[in-house]
Amino acid sequence: MKTFKLIAGIALMGIFSLTSCQSEVEEVQGDNPNTNTANSTTANSIKRISMYDGSSDDALDGSSCSSILFPFSATVNGVSLVNQLSYEQAITILGQLNNDTDTVVLQFPLRIRMSDYTEVTVNSQSEYNAIVNNCTQAENNGQAAISSLNISFPITILTYDASLVQTGSTVITTERQLYTYMINLSSTDYFSVKYPITVTLADGTTATVNSDAELKSEITAALSIESKIDAAAENKAKLEKILVDGTFKVSSYIVAGVESATSYYLNKTIDFTNDWKVKSMETLTTVASGTYSMTSDTDVYLQLGFTSNTNFTVFNNTWKVISFTASTITLESKTNSAVKLVLKQI
Repeated sequence: MKTFKLIAGIALMGIFSLTSCQSEVEEVQGDNPNTNTANSTTANSIKRISMYDGSSDDALDGSSCSSILFPFSATVNGVSLVNQLSYEQAITILGQLNNDTDTVVLQFPLRIRMSDYTEVTVNSQSEYNAIVNNCTQAENNGQAAISSLNISFPITILTYDASLVQTGSTVITTERQLYTYMINLSSTDYFSVKYPITVTLADGTTATVNSDAELKSEITAALSIESKIDAAAENKAKLEKILVDGTFKVSSYIVAGVESATSYYLNKTIDFTNDWKVKSMETLTTVASGTYSMTSDTDVYLQLGFTSNTNFTVFNNTWKVISFTASTITLESKTNSAVKLVLKQI
């Protein structure tokens, strides 16, 4: 929220009626740090920031607005999991192959935690589908949790009466406490965040926020990062399919501007399998083998791990995917932008 301003003649406001004060507050809302109400932009933004983040188990339940509570039972890619106390085994099964169609069949009843921190029992798939659909609508309408920005606690909320006189303060130490505070504001409550506060975005950057306007700016940046994360996840899935479906060769390997891909690689293919193995072959003979993996944040990364053949272990690196098509993949070392690798489909 914006820096506190001295309001000339504020003492005179006491002579006006409550209705008059509220009308004036509404007119300047958003310009004065004391005038945030339950329905203000700042209040709604803080609600979204402090909602429960249900994205940790999205691979399992397909909903970022809720999380499945332990223990739960499900059938994941045909494997029965009973009374699970973590998501790890389910996620491991889902990640075993990268070109299969994953299926998750939840066993009901089960309990979930919603974005407002309430815990509910879901008795059927149709009930669960309704919850997922409501989540999708909330995301489309900009009402879902903002998980790409975290506030560093504690923070202090200052409260005001309708005459803009400070009436108290509350120290907030958790997201849940902040969310509860915001949803319990009445239509006659006025509040202000005591700035500065510190926020951390999903890409790891931190920022000191000194006003409502700066908070809004950081939320915009966070949502932009969130969009990039979602796009990178989609591109990761596309590239995984391209790798598994194709056969490649080393087209270029540049170190500090010097082409280092010798003729050694001309007749050697590189094959990626759907169980995260990679090998190079020449005339049906394996000349190098290893493993690979893929990750994403705001970018997509390909990790290569060849063994035994030094002509290929030089490619052992975490590669940032600069661009890709069905025929060409351009990579750059995550730690050294002067090192580049280009794979072309045969």
